[in-house]
Amino acid sequence: MGTLFAVFFMYEQNIIRTPTILLIFITYFSGYLYTKYQNSGKLFYKILVFNIISGLISVALIIYHHNEVRLLKWAVIVVLGLLYDSNFLKFFVRKIPLFKIFYVGLTWALINSWLILPEFNAEIFWISWIFITALVLPFDIRDMKSDTVVTFPKLIGIQNTKYFAYVLVFTSLLIAIFHLKPEFALAFFMTAVITFILIYFSEDSNKDSYFSFWVESCSGLPFILLILNNLIT
Repeated sequence: MGTLFAVFFMYEQNIIRTPTILLIFITYFSGYLYTKYQNSGKLFYKILVFNIISGLISVALIIYHHNEVRLLKWAVIVVLGLLYDSNFLKFFVRKIPLFKIFYVGLTWALINSWLILPEFNAEIFWISWIFITALVLPFDIRDMKSDTVVTFPKLIGIQNTKYFAYVLVFTSLLIAIFHLKPEFALAFFMTAVITFILIYFSEDSNKDSYFSFWVESCSGLPFILLILNNLIT
């Protein structure tokens, strides 16, 4: 879904390139495996080997198809990912109360507005950062009973957290409407409507699939809806 979100903006900027898409997918997938399985004992060492190989492939892709500037950008984003949740560190970002949602949004936004583009795009940065920040909040609702750090649902309650998420989604939508091409803004508008509905029905009693499938899918919806709209019209 993260890769599709990036492709949506690549398409809007008319810079679709297969090596870049592959680089983004490898980066997201490796980061997911590292975060999810770093406490899995022997399996983690296999994941670590896989990620090292993935990292070498990523470096090769960048060197062959891009330049040293993109390599530096990619390295910065990888380091940000490691700082988010790494048990070998004495202190990592995920332990900071209330900060997690903004940090995750920041990382995704840097990929969409900085890594994949020749020059930094402020509008894409803010659309991505604010929207992804909103999408993390339902996951905090899901985990509010198990989280050991203070999150927004634990601090202000589930309903107020939903209000906060609504404001964030609406803000990102406004920026998208004024700065994206019409067909892309329309796809993002439809995504925002679906996201509002999913946030509304987010409860800590929902099945995990509600969040890990339905809510997670929202980041890929802009591109999926754009393609469907183009097929229909």
